[in-house]
This record gives sequence, C-alpha cells and structure tokens, in this order.
Amino acid sequence: MAEGHGCQRGLVGDNWKARGSSSTDDGSAHPEMQLNLMNARAAALVAQDKSRWPLAGDQLFVDLDLSEKNVPPGTRLAIGSAILEVTPIPHNGCKKFVARFGMDAMKFVNSPVGKDLHLRGINAKVVQPGVIRTGDIVKKI
Repeated sequence: MAEGHGCQRGLVGDNWKARGSSSTDDGSAHPEMQLNLMNARAAALVAQDKSRWPLAGDQLFVDLDLSEKNVPPGTRLAIGSAILEVTPIPHNGCKKFVARFGMDAMKFVNSPVGKDLHLRGINAKVVQPGVIRTGDIVKKI
C-alpha cells in the first residue's frame, strides 16, 4: 500500500522514511526516491530464482518496459488505486547489488544499453496514495 499525508510516507511497511538517504544534505529521506521499481524480467535474469528477488531491495517488480523512452521522468503510473511518478534520479547497481548478484550482473545493468533500458530499475514517488496488490496492472497515465 502506498500512502501518506502529502505522500511523505512512501510504501507502508517500508523503511524509506526512517533509513534516510546519503543523497540529501541532512541525511533525511529523499522525496524523489520513495519507491524503486524494477522490471520483473530483469530481476528474474539477475536473481536466477524468484526467492532471491527481494535481495535487489526494490519495493515493486513490474512487467513493464521501464526504458527512458517508455517511461521518462515525469511519467505517471497507476498501480492499483495509487499513482506514482517516475523521478529523474538514476537507480544504478551498487556495492550491495554486486555482493548479492555479482559483478557481471552489475556490469550488465549499468552498461550503456542497461542504463537506457533501466534494467536496474527506476525511482518514483507517490503522488496519489492508494492500495497496491500483487498482480495489479501497471498503466501509464
């Protein structure tokens, strides 16, 4: 469930607000990085087994082309009754990603083509709180 007064909570049950961000001056949660979405097919490729998908750390795995061309920053996505907005901050493979999936996986998602296709995923923020359930269809609006 994505919710919050003024959309400041992110995903219910997630620690986005509490964990903060190294990308803000004061270490507070970054408003443009509330949620991470990763393409389910890319997750399946790097994780090899669905039980390992959570290791990616993303909140939502979607069957949607997350490429820059298909969902540029500012694109709004309806999932369940929530509406998310894609933000411009890149979501790239990092040390944790390497530790969990290996250097080859990180090089793959961070390659020029991997970055253009956003294989590592995208950042988004909640613009309309709502309920998201497994199996909900993602629609560009």
